[in-house]
Formats: sequence, structure tokens, C-alpha cells
Amino acid sequence: MENIDINSLISDLALILVLGAIATVIFKMLKQPVVLGYIVAGFLASPHFALLPSVAVEANIEFWAQIGIIVLLFSLGLEFSFKKLIDVGGSAILTALIIVLGMMSLGFVVGKYLGYGLVNSIFLGGMISMSSTTIILKALTDLNMRQRRFVPMTFAVLIVEDLFAVVMMVILSSIALNNSVKGGEMLGSILKLSFFLIMWFTVGIFMIPTVFKRFRLYISDEQMLIIAMGLCFAMVLFSINSGFSAALGAFVMGSILAGTSEAERIERLITPVKDLFGAVFFISVGMMVNPTVMSQHWSVIALLAVVVIVGMIVFGTFGMLATGQPLKLAMESGFSLTQIGEFSFIIATLGTSLGVLDQSVYPIIVAVSVLTTFTTPFFIKQAEPCYNSIYKVLPKSWTRLLNGYSKDANESESSETSRLWKSIVSRNILRLVIYSVVIIALTVLCRTYLMPVIMQLLNGGSWARLASVASTLVIVGPFIASIIIPSIKRAEYDQLGQERGSVSYVPIVVLFIINLVLSTVFIAIILDGVYQSAAAMIAAVLLVLATLVIFTLMPSPLRKRINNIEKRFISNINERENRRTGHENNLVSDLHLAYMRVGQDCPFIGDTLRDLDLRTHYGVNLVSIQRGSKRYPVPSAEMRIFPGDVLGVIGTEEQIQRMLPLVEAQKETGEAAIPNVRLLHFAIADNASIIGKKLENAGLREDYGALLIAVQRGENNYISPTPDLVFKLGDILWIVGNAKQLAPLKKK
Repeated sequence: MENIDINSLISDLALILVLGAIATVIFKMLKQPVVLGYIVAGFLASPHFALLPSVAVEANIEFWAQIGIIVLLFSLGLEFSFKKLIDVGGSAILTALIIVLGMMSLGFVVGKYLGYGLVNSIFLGGMISMSSTTIILKALTDLNMRQRRFVPMTFAVLIVEDLFAVVMMVILSSIALNNSVKGGEMLGSILKLSFFLIMWFTVGIFMIPTVFKRFRLYISDEQMLIIAMGLCFAMVLFSINSGFSAALGAFVMGSILAGTSEAERIERLITPVKDLFGAVFFISVGMMVNPTVMSQHWSVIALLAVVVIVGMIVFGTFGMLATGQPLKLAMESGFSLTQIGEFSFIIATLGTSLGVLDQSVYPIIVAVSVLTTFTTPFFIKQAEPCYNSIYKVLPKSWTRLLNGYSKDANESESSETSRLWKSIVSRNILRLVIYSVVIIALTVLCRTYLMPVIMQLLNGGSWARLASVASTLVIVGPFIASIIIPSIKRAEYDQLGQERGSVSYVPIVVLFIINLVLSTVFIAIILDGVYQSAAAMIAAVLLVLATLVIFTLMPSPLRKRINNIEKRFISNINERENRRTGHENNLVSDLHLAYMRVGQDCPFIGDTLRDLDLRTHYGVNLVSIQRGSKRYPVPSAEMRIFPGDVLGVIGTEEQIQRMLPLVEAQKETGEAAIPNVRLLHFAIADNASIIGKKLENAGLREDYGALLIAVQRGENNYISPTPDLVFKLGDILWIVGNAKQLAPLKKK
């Protein structure tokens, strides 16, 4: 193992962090994304800028940058979660698919036009197909447009794009290693990835939330940070050993933890780690900026910037229209996606580390990202004027067609029967996929480890083969039995009958046949390793029929245990939501116990429980308060509510749903703006509204966001503020606040 030069490691880290701090403060003052500040800092620390010292060993920064990618992907996974993917629905998935496939195709064509090879052109398509969540969030916040109608749908598309990006990295790695595109190998890689993803999620979702629930009271913030990072790096290691990237493992573990009730806590704890290592990663991106290369390829940079902007507008708008969104919303979404960011850098880093990406591509992509980041706010603002211009010239028949399609699509989604069938089919497909992966994984483990041991213990022969197969079937059998009969509840039968007059059993029969055939195939595969194919298939059919009979006649305790395993898995998937709403924490009758976290804008903050009187005003009972690692069961009436507290509330479902928005109120403003608040002193203006009023009625805090420190009357007479203090002409106020807000009170 090479000796590490500690001095150079520390000096390099110190240099880039100091430059990063200075650059980001400047960019913050200029109201630009701090990501650009990190990139500039990286350029200043690189050998391409001779006026400042450069890093001594670039490999040091590369090491920290790789950790940065892992932590960034882990935090992105924490914001993802399966529940969120299900909530955004098929519309966001289809829109994201159209954007990614369209931009990848466009990037590939442009790459070939520019003379790049096959692999470089594919990587170029991947790099320009992902919009930046960070940059869009910052731009919408600065423009005060976070509450616009198109924003939730746009964020849903970005969530799905993040998932596509992780899958794309696996596919691109396969292409890079083979230096070609082979359909069979590509399909094999996708199937292998799908298998491992489902297996990881199934095991993780079944185990991790259960452990958290059991040991919640014993896990402090320090321990939770260690556990979260330990799980992250353990999954990274497992992912690498399975032939996938470190980034994929980090994203998967983040997604698993995102569904737990500890997700917000982990996000809060992981934020400083993400900020530190994420900064190092973006600084390492800036170190790749080569002014010479950029000056040589300025035309390519301009071309790619135009391709990104125009392509994202076209494919983003078309994708939204294809899913039934109105033209205005579709255009606003498309115009907001006109940039590339962090995932472009990650894909470029992947190509560079694999040695397949041309050295000039990285600085070109960085330059395109910087250029499109600066233009993003402009295009977001131009969406509505462009829509108005198009609406004026668009034929009325086209307008009616688009609006009618949007209305029909929304109405079809709102059909009660359609939603019910969609719920039944999606639930059964999910069960089938998960159980199939579990069956395959258990079969592989049994054939690799269990069967050879049994064959060796029984000295081979027909009895040994029979015992090994029987042992495998005993282990796998409960899961095969669980997928034979489709999952449909009695209440769903009744509801379908009420909707349609009579229940159509065709979809249920189709599901039953598919499950029956698949179960037969699984059993035949287990038997095929020991017996001949024909005999294995016949035996499999007989075993499936026997299982069907046994399952029908199965004692209720055994069937209940199998159902409980499934319910526990579904409960763990929805644990975060269930804990908030108390949905599956039913106490007596219609009373639920819910745990809700107090947001920064909750109206209860600072009030005592006595003053709030939640039972009188909201009909609920507050039974506990969790503050950090400390829990207060049955809190006293004098205890106050603070941001971040987790309130244990008992109430009906309706009462809890009414109270949740109030408790969790939090304006999503992206990066917190730092107000220019300081200690000021000035004479009161002659026409100031507070003259003649008492301090308690003057509204300094409410109307001016200010805190009065003292009132000066005369040269050395300072009066401490009291509620009955009356303001007089000539008073000098010593006050903490924002100078602009206090300007109406100030004498000129």
C-alpha cells in the first residue's frame, strides 16, 4: 500500500475549502447558485490558473470527490422513496422517459456530427439528458414561483429523472467496458440490475424499518448518523462486489431509508456531511475546466447549449402534453428544464474514470452547464409570454383538441372503477415481482449452499437428491403458495359489483392463470437441477395443484402468518406516512396515534400547551413530545412547542388530517435567505405611524420585523422598553431590524 502524504492531503483540502468558502460567499452576494461558486473555486485551485497556488496531488481531491459522489447520491435517495414514485404516478414517468430518450437521441446525433466515437456520443447524450434539481429549485425560489401550478409536476419529473440517471450509469458502465453496444449484454445488464434492485429493496424495506422501530428509544443523533453512513457504505461495498457502481449502492440505501419514519432525522444529520463532500466534488469538477480547451471549442459549447435549451423545451413540453397536461402548464414545465447540472458531472466523471471519455468533453460539459445555469431564470420567465404568443396564432381547433385531450385524460384517471382496477392490478404485479425475486434468490442460495451439503451428508444417490429438493421446496414453498392466488379483498369485489352492476372476473382469471404458470415454472426449475426436464415439469404441475388445494384448506393460523408477513412489508413501505397520520396505529374505535414533526412555520411555536388547549380547539390529545433524543411522555401544561419537536397525538382520522398541515407548516424556500438585520439608531420621522402609540400597539415586530432595544430622550436619557411606553416626536430609537423595512419610521 502506498504511503499517504498527510501534509499534502491536508494542504490540498485546506486550499480548496478556503477558496470554495470565498467563492460561494461572493456568488451568494451576486444571487447566483453556489454550485457555480464551487466550480470557480476549483478552477482557481487547478494548474490552469497560475496566479494562485494549485493543489499538490490531484489524486487527493479525486479521493474526496468520490466520497462526495457517494454522499450526494445517498442524499438524493433520501429524497426519493418508493412512496414518492408511486405518488407521482405514470404521468411523471412517461414525461421523464420522453425527455431522457429524446435528449439522449439528440445528443448522440450531435456527438456523431461533431466527430465523436460511438461511446463518446452515447455518453454525451446521457450528460445532456438530465436537468438539475438543485439549479431549478434555486431559480424558482429566487423568482418566487414555488407555488405555481406547474412546479409539483416538474419536481415529480425530476424525481423520476434521478432514478433514470442511476440506471443509466449502470448501462453506460456496461457500454464503456465493452466499448460497444450489444443488445444481448445490455438486456442482461438491465435484468441483472432489476433483480438486484428488487432484492435489495425487499430485504432492506422488510428489515431496516423493523429494527428502527424496535430500538428507536436507544438511538441518539450521533448513533443514527453512524448507522446511516454505515448502511450507506455497506450497500456501496455490496453494490461494487455485485458488479455495479458505488453511486448505485448509495442511492439504493438512501431510497430504502427514505421510507422509514427516521428519514427526516437522517436527512438533517446527513446535511453537513453532504454539504462538505458535495462541495469537494463540485470543486473537483471546476478543476477540470481548461480555458485553452474551452476557447478552442467555443462553437461546440454554444451548439450544445442551444441543443440543451431547445431540446429540453421541446421534449419537456411534448412529454407533458402526452400525459394530458394543458398547453400552458406543459410549456412552463418545459421552459424550466433548460439546463444540465450535477448528474452531468457525475456521468462525465464516470466516463473519465473508465478511460472512455475524450479529455475535451469534460470541460465542454462544465462550460455548457455554467452557461445554461445562467440562462435558466430567463427562460422560466419567458414561458408565459411564449405561451401567450403561441395561443394567439394557434388555430382554435388545435386549442380545443389539446384542452379536450387534457380534460379526457384527467377524467379517465378519475373514474372510480378504473382507479380500483388499477389498484388491484398494480398490487398483484408488485406482489408477483417481489415474490418472484425472493423465490429466485432463495433457489440460487439453496442450490449453491444447501443442496451440496445435503448431497454430501447423505452420500449422494436418489434419496439425497430427493431430500435436497424437498428442503428447497420447504423453504421456497410459502412464497410460491402466496403468489398462486391473486390478492383481491372482499370489499373490492363488493365495490366493483356496485360500480358495474356485476363483477367482471376476466382480469382476476387472467391474473390467476399468470400466477399459476409462473409458480409451475419456479417449481420446475428447482426440480430440473435434479430430475429430467419432462419429469420435472409433470411433477411441478402436480405440486402446484397440490399447493393450491393445501392453501385453500390451510389452517387459518398458518395462512394468517403468511398474510402478516406481507402486511408487515406493506406497512414498512408506508411507515413514514403511517407514522405521520397514525393510519396503522389504531388504538380503540376510530382513535389513532400519530407522530407529526413541528415545522418552522407552525403557528403553535413558542406557545405553552395550556395556552394551545388542543383538546378544546382540535379535539385531539397530546400524549408525548420527542425533542432530539429526549422524550417527554404526558408533557406538562407549561411545556412549550419548538420547531423539530415530534408530537405524539391521539385523535380521529379526520382530526389528525385537519391538524397535520398546521403542525408541519414549512415554506419550502430552498436555501435560507440571510436578512440584512443589524443594530440601527435614528430619530423618529415627524409623520411616523407609531407616534403617540404605546409599544404594545405600535406593531414594530409584526409590521416592521424589528426588536426595540431602547428609546433615547435627550442626550443621555435611555429608556428601557415596556409595553406601556408611548413614542414621542424627537425620540431616537435604538432598534434591531432591516434598514429598508424601517425606512418609513426614519427621519430624513
